[in-house]
Amino acid sequence: MKNVCVFASSSNLLNPKFYEDASELGTLLGKNGLNIVYGGSRLGMMYACASKVKENGGNIIGIMPKRLYDFGCGNPEDCAEFILTEGMRERKAKMDELSDAVIALAGGFGTLEEVSEMIVQKQLGYNKKPIIFLNTEGFYDNLVKFFDSIISDGFAKKETKELYYLAETPKDALKYLLNYKIENLSYAGKF
Repeated sequence: MKNVCVFASSSNLLNPKFYEDASELGTLLGKNGLNIVYGGSRLGMMYACASKVKENGGNIIGIMPKRLYDFGCGNPEDCAEFILTEGMRERKAKMDELSDAVIALAGGFGTLEEVSEMIVQKQLGYNKKPIIFLNTEGFYDNLVKFFDSIISDGFAKKETKELYYLAETPKDALKYLLNYKIENLSYAGKF
């Protein structure tokens, strides 16, 4: 495992705890020889995490749609590799292609859409990557309750809970990531 895809908010207007956890995660990834694949922005939690990866020895791979780049929020100068895509779908496909794992930090609709697609891909057996939600300040509590409702109401099997992991701290996320064993995953691709 070398490249970790991180989905996160690009907002600079959040509770400072979110940036602290993003920075701590980036520090841990970099110190453990891991690189980050991310949205290519120099804003928000995205940048808080990516900049710490680089400061601590990891590489940054930024992937950004041309439209967002034209708004001036791109960060090619810090990236070992910076890829421009035509749109969001191509961006997600490239992030998926270049990553070995996924961590979703707190974020908006884009983060939710990106990580949801990765869960479905894993459910259908297109990948067996670890998928982690970093639950800073209980941000993902309600989403996990919704997932539980999907399962209890019969829209998904109970085994789908194996497809993702809810980490309460950056250290917990890193520990899960470093101890992840594909051969222990019994559910991916067995929908």
